[in-house]
Amino acid sequence: MTKLPATLRALQYRNFKLFFSGQLISLIGTWMQNLAQAWLVYRLTGSMVLLGGISFCSQIPIFLFSTLGGMAADRYSRQRLVIATQTLSMLLALALAAVTLTGTVRIWHIFVLSALLGVVNAFDIPARQSFIVEMVGKADLMNAIALNSSMFNASRVLGPAIAGILVATIGEGWCFFANGVSYIAVIVGLLAMRVEPHRRVSYGSPVARMVEGFRFVIHNRPIHALLILLGVASVAGMPFTVLMPVFADRVLHGGPKALGWLTGSAGMGALAAALLLASRQTLKGLGGWIAVSAMAFGAGLVVFAFSRTLWFSAAVLVLVGFATMVQMGSSNTLIQSMVPDQLRGRVMGVYSMMFIGMAPFGGLLAGIVADRVGAPATVAGGGVICLVAAGIFRTQLGGIRVHARRLIANQQAAAEEE
Repeated sequence: MTKLPATLRALQYRNFKLFFSGQLISLIGTWMQNLAQAWLVYRLTGSMVLLGGISFCSQIPIFLFSTLGGMAADRYSRQRLVIATQTLSMLLALALAAVTLTGTVRIWHIFVLSALLGVVNAFDIPARQSFIVEMVGKADLMNAIALNSSMFNASRVLGPAIAGILVATIGEGWCFFANGVSYIAVIVGLLAMRVEPHRRVSYGSPVARMVEGFRFVIHNRPIHALLILLGVASVAGMPFTVLMPVFADRVLHGGPKALGWLTGSAGMGALAAALLLASRQTLKGLGGWIAVSAMAFGAGLVVFAFSRTLWFSAAVLVLVGFATMVQMGSSNTLIQSMVPDQLRGRVMGVYSMMFIGMAPFGGLLAGIVADRVGAPATVAGGGVICLVAAGIFRTQLGGIRVHARRLIANQQAAAEEE
């Protein structure tokens, strides 16, 4: 195979091709809504605390309920579960568009709708992540995860850039409406898929099944080490995205267009990283990539915090986005390679809780701290914490590798027996 087909090899599967094309359209709309909503909150209130509060409301349900979502993904048809969550997400986006376009939007509307979307995502994320293996099989799982990430980040470049223009010209409401309509593409793709009938397995109580997932994570050192590093990045580092409107307006004096450039630049770096991961053929060396990328992420945040020019800030965020994607994509790939199929949904529920569900605590704290010491100092402090955590992970990498190889070998042996 040539380089390009190897990079895109997961697209040979019909189901993944349908998923990929539908999600690409939908995620452009999602990123449009994310930027427009942040700007709407900032325009209505001018408050950094409320920016953090909205982030908290949208992500705390993932922390609280993603393990339930993972349990549902192991128990029920993942295809039907994702269809249901995508439909609910569409209805919530259209509701936000309605109150915004009619001029009746209030800050409490955004809080309530964000919290409801967070509950939906708590079930959607584990189901989608664990559904990938059903679309492509284990042989091309790493490539499918990387292509899924590249799709996410391609939309992260296009969505904010489009939203920055639309917000500045016709307002936030049409971004929300476009997002609602974009869900039609992914729902149609999911309905058109042909998947094996779901084999429902019933055993034990719900609490026992949930505990089983946590026990697997806790008892396997490579998995909990990766999740802790992701959790630190989520709490200390990722809140820079919550404060992005402040940097665009008060630090760089660029308004919504600058916000689009900054968000799009981070997405561009992440897209490049996802394509790099997609070109890989083996898992060898991913642990080292995670350590280096975690360090680069922390260092990039410190540099970004002290930048006062738009072009340099955008350039630094390309590096930050690249490092974030390498760490997240490599961690996701390694974890899924070490997890047995019957636990995949629950472990991905814990993954969602650590990487996404921990973010609201960081976002809320960042909003409060930034209100007192300023956004630049807050982001710089978070970058230093990420650097320290990455350094600790690097010192333990040798021991982690030994255990990881054993877990991966166990799953490969199990796949050969099927």
